[in-house]
Amino acid sequence: MIKSAKPSKKVEDAVLVISIPITFLQRGGRKQIVVPPGAADWQPRANRCDNSLINALAKAHLWRRLIETGKYTSAVELSRAEGINESYLCRVLRLTLLAPDIVEAILDGRQPRTLELQSLLKPIPADWRAQRKALGFANGAGPSGHPADRG
Repeated sequence: MIKSAKPSKKVEDAVLVISIPITFLQRGGRKQIVVPPGAADWQPRANRCDNSLINALAKAHLWRRLIETGKYTSAVELSRAEGINESYLCRVLRLTLLAPDIVEAILDGRQPRTLELQSLLKPIPADWRAQRKALGFANGAGPSGHPADRG
């Protein structure tokens, strides 16, 4: 982790130079810039597709379909067939209970920057408004933060 100096501003040759401290983190092979609290308001919002979140959603819906169609009669049988831990399979299956707008935001790369697969695999509320709050979607509003997105 590399940290920059304290914030400062100065004028050089009639140009205002503003310095803002940032932190560089390495996560999963990619670098991420972390700005100080409150500074994120000015940061441009680029879509960031997170393949681990997208893959987990795809697996969850596939596994749910395999159980619902009767190909497998239980999570135990499916976990044995897939060669994975039953507990992990059940945690991933919970992703099928996410609010549709949260799923859409993840697929479009519009999820909060702080949302990671690890937090999605923890127990989450069944209520969609509570999910939005718990997962960092603008005080319970939908992905755009607009009150019309409230569920």
